[in-house]
Amino acid sequence: MSGASSGVNIPAQAPAVPGAVNLRDVGGLRAGSAVTRHGVLYRSGNLARLDEAGVSAFGSLGIRRVIDLRADDEVSQAPSPLGSLDLQMQRAPLFLGSVESFFARDVSLAELYRLLVDDSASRVVDVVRGIVVDQPVLVHCTVGKDRTGVTVAVALAAAGVDTEEVVADYARTEAHLPQWRNAAVVAHLRRLHPGAQHLEDLATRSPAPVMRDLLEDIARRYGSAADYLRANGLTDDELRELSRVLVAGGGEHPRFSG
Repeated sequence: MSGASSGVNIPAQAPAVPGAVNLRDVGGLRAGSAVTRHGVLYRSGNLARLDEAGVSAFGSLGIRRVIDLRADDEVSQAPSPLGSLDLQMQRAPLFLGSVESFFARDVSLAELYRLLVDDSASRVVDVVRGIVVDQPVLVHCTVGKDRTGVTVAVALAAAGVDTEEVVADYARTEAHLPQWRNAAVVAHLRRLHPGAQHLEDLATRSPAPVMRDLLEDIARRYGSAADYLRANGLTDDELRELSRVLVAGGGEHPRFSG
């Protein structure tokens, strides 16, 4: 596998899917002496802009399950045009409250992510179960930054991926968001929330320290990301399978024995 023998981290190139937002493969991340498999777990923002060519390109990835983390209103406003493809669609809305409410309350990214892992823990487990059941699998929300970032990070960390690799994968999102999109979104939100201090972070940024702090907080409170999932209902067999499907040579970590 690319990068496995040299020890060099070589993340997969973003697949060429016209109209997709922030779509990428999480293969090539270091997990001890192994790496995550390519072509198994994808992450993205919404798929609403896929035209016929985009749907065809998406279908060529062979994705068997799409896990949509968006709320009902987001799905109705920007539906995914994937009806012609043979795949499982799984809904796992993560926000307790609307996207708008977080801008109105001016929460920080750190607060938002703590809310996600605390208040939507059962849905995070549902997402991880979906990853375990079918591969290749795509996890997505509207932008592919926060809800997707947190759930993918927890899944990767629980599978044994090195913490700094998990953090780096999350931090890549900023580079995948078009500047024209960021400018338009921030301008719109500024009109609605002129005094919000955390607006640009919520809308456009994926700072590494925020994800690093989240993973450290999970480890402090639960022991590890795997222990967090276990505490919220995931079984040892499911955790072992998560490691096996995501990591080349996975499923043999000492935490899964005994």
